[in-house]
Amino acid sequence: MRRSLSFDLALALPGLAFALAFFLVPMTRLALVGASGEDGLAAYLTVLTNPRHAAVMGATVLLSALVTVATLAISTVVGLFLSRHVFPGRAVLLSALTLPLAFPGVVVGFLIILLGGRQGLFASIGMSLGAGRIVFAYSMTGLFLGYLYFSIPRVLLTVMAGIEKLDREVVEAARSLGAGPWQILRDVTLPALTPAFIASGAVAFATAMGAFGTAFTLATDIDVLPMLIYTEFTLQANFAAAAALSIVLGLVTFMVLAVARSVAGTTVAAAG
Repeated sequence: MRRSLSFDLALALPGLAFALAFFLVPMTRLALVGASGEDGLAAYLTVLTNPRHAAVMGATVLLSALVTVATLAISTVVGLFLSRHVFPGRAVLLSALTLPLAFPGVVVGFLIILLGGRQGLFASIGMSLGAGRIVFAYSMTGLFLGYLYFSIPRVLLTVMAGIEKLDREVVEAARSLGAGPWQILRDVTLPALTPAFIASGAVAFATAMGAFGTAFTLATDIDVLPMLIYTEFTLQANFAAAAALSIVLGLVTFMVLAVARSVAGTTVAAAG
């Protein structure tokens, strides 16, 4: 019994040390800094009481929700196709679709600029067609596309894993009873994939809420919460506001992931 306890402690110590050094201590310090300003604990309510903070929070939540919905829709269609068809080049296509996992946010932002920037591909096409420069990189549209670009691989892998776990006998039973492909998709496949949708959607939402690199690269007419925190910290030297907003951002994403985990189970861990 004593030997088992010492073994368990040896396994637990690295995790405890990591949690203490990289989570508990920094988060405690961040919370204290957030309450150290003139407003005290009321600083945590500025996201509701400060008009600009409230507007930025609303815009960030809306953008993250739209990215999540679009990512789920695209990933589900692509995942169903790739899971049901084997063809030459399938592995290459899947590798290309998951390639954005290797890119930092700054690179993703640069790619969006190459497409929709003032000297980008769409601007050149617009000029050649006499329609003027088509520029969207430095707006919420560009940020939406950037977030969508790096969210699809995360969701796609989870959705495909969920499809692989589907009970084929249930599908065959529905088909034998006369159900068509669309009816099977609506009544069998999509309901069975609900846990995967919740898990991967929560991760996509949380990632979009806190993503900074892409927003920083494209930040001309973009006002989202990570950029607001950066501005408060670097330009305004308002450490208390930056810390309070960071805690609020962390709580929002934590609650989304916690709710998703309670509903979808351990699939959330796989999605991350």
